Amino acid sequence: MSRYRITVNLEWTNACNARCSMCPRHMIGQTEIMTESCFATVIKRMNSAEVFRVVIAGYGEPSIHPQFGKFSDMLRGNPVRFDMVSNGHALDIKKLRKIDGSIHLLVVSFSSIVKEVYDKTHVRLDQNRVIRNILCAAETLNKTKLAISLTPTIECLHTLPETIEWFHSRGITALTMSPTLYNRAGSLRQSQESEARLREIIRQYGLRSQEMEFIPSLWDCVKQTCSNRFHCMPRNAVVAIAANGDYQYCFNDIGRKRRMGNVRDMSLAEALKLREGTGSDPDLCAGCNIKGRYASREIAAVIRHYWSQGKSSRG
Repeated sequence: MSRYRITVNLEWTNACNARCSMCPRHMIGQTEIMTESCFATVIKRMNSAEVFRVVIAGYGEPSIHPQFGKFSDMLRGNPVRFDMVSNGHALDIKKLRKIDGSIHLLVVSFSSIVKEVYDKTHVRLDQNRVIRNILCAAETLNKTKLAISLTPTIECLHTLPETIEWFHSRGITALTMSPTLYNRAGSLRQSQESEARLREIIRQYGLRSQEMEFIPSLWDCVKQTCSNRFHCMPRNAVVAIAANGDYQYCFNDIGRKRRMGNVRDMSLAEALKLREGTGSDPDLCAGCNIKGRYASREIAAVIRHYWSQGKSSRG
């Protein structure tokens, strides 16, 4: 068993129905779709003593998996928290009903309420259809929570106020944003707001900073740091499992250059132990912009959060 808890980024498939402007799909190899037997093995590998949460995401769109309904049913009653990230395009009412109660949190990626901006960002998706599905999710989901992940690109930030207002006017208030636009190990070649500006925007509009979603506890962070030779908090807090069942060195290893075994023959604790002894990877780390995403102010905020929780429980 692992000495600390982590988040698992689980990929049902690396296929996607979109070609978003910020996603380097040209770096992804052949299409992979997780099999039922592989997913059953993944579930057996997950336990709440080691896993803080499992986020079904990866580099594909989970809602287009051919066994979406069956996989959703396989999660029911599991003590481990399973969340899902989707672009929302294929999440019709039938699929929404399937995940209600089996998924703890559904996060829909959304760039802008302005159609021209949305179309340039979420290429190949129908904004009207996505909006209908989001509103349907808000009405249909009873046990599963709904959140919107706002895209932090310059074009989207220009229309952020009206996008936020649109969601708020419809009772959708769980809005999140990443404080960094992931550079995907140096693959992104477009201008972007500085991290300081993104953090300012997150505070200005009262958004939830996504970096907080991967921190189970301060003690787990300390043990993650002390246990790993390479001190990269974002990498050490997350283990990515590809659609073929491979444990990955880092969730930003889009090209699958470094694997650490497979769920079929290696436990999660064994994969973590193997990764703990590895150093940085020049090919992956040189151009990556997420290593420093946990700024001092954010770490201090986490400390205050857990301290206040501790005081409340003691009181």
